[in-house]
Amino acid sequence: MYPLSYVRPASLQEALDWLAREPEARPLAGGMTLIPTLKQRLAAPSHLVDLSRLQELRGVSADNGLLRVGAATRHAEVAASAVVRGAIPGLASLAEVIADPQVRNRGTMGGSVANNDPAADYPAAVLGLGATVLTDRRRIAADEFFAGMFETALEPGEVIVGFEFPIPRRSAYAKYRHKATGYAVAGVFIAETAAGPRVAVTGAGPCVFRWQEAEQALAAGGIAAVEEAGLDESTLNEDRAGGAAYRANLVRVLTRRAWAALQGPGGAAE
Repeated sequence: MYPLSYVRPASLQEALDWLAREPEARPLAGGMTLIPTLKQRLAAPSHLVDLSRLQELRGVSADNGLLRVGAATRHAEVAASAVVRGAIPGLASLAEVIADPQVRNRGTMGGSVANNDPAADYPAAVLGLGATVLTDRRRIAADEFFAGMFETALEPGEVIVGFEFPIPRRSAYAKYRHKATGYAVAGVFIAETAAGPRVAVTGAGPCVFRWQEAEQALAAGGIAAVEEAGLDESTLNEDRAGGAAYRANLVRVLTRRAWAALQGPGGAAE
């Protein structure tokens, strides 16, 4: 690792002041991606501004049809939260199958979404539920947030402070995990909303995406119709974990599994 300074601000405003004052500073949440990146000398920030202990960025609450989650809330806290399980069981179940216990006890929702790894789990929930990403500057709809591989709508120095999830009628997540990393080779999140079903796919492409053909099929003919729904294989990943045709088939299988989980009391299927 390159030499750097570690800063533990006492408030969000102090953290924002540090990030504004030091152009090469980076915010540190759970560190599940940033710390390995530093170890591999792929990044050389001047300062690490630790957000993980700011209580104003943590916690969950639910009222008026919305579930609110602070950006520094850890995966394990989301999975164990009675509030989350009562409002959106599918989100709690997704958090329960992220990576491994070490990652779940350190990683944060805000860090995962800001990083936008193509195989991360949370982006599927944020997009599938039509959430709003809250930053220190503005509100960003999920449909406008994810821009491409490791790319988002965040501007330099902009920090995610929380999320608002509309509480759906039902939701579920199905995932096929990479055996070594726990990341999603493919994952499908389905939410039944007042406006109709939303289907978000992670792991299969360069960036999380809505499978709108499946949404239309589910609305018109249920799960049987999804078998005929279009899915452009040319946009899917080709790597050691599987080719595009394999992932296309996997997405259809996982969609069926998520739909089956949607009908039961749980909310996740592996």
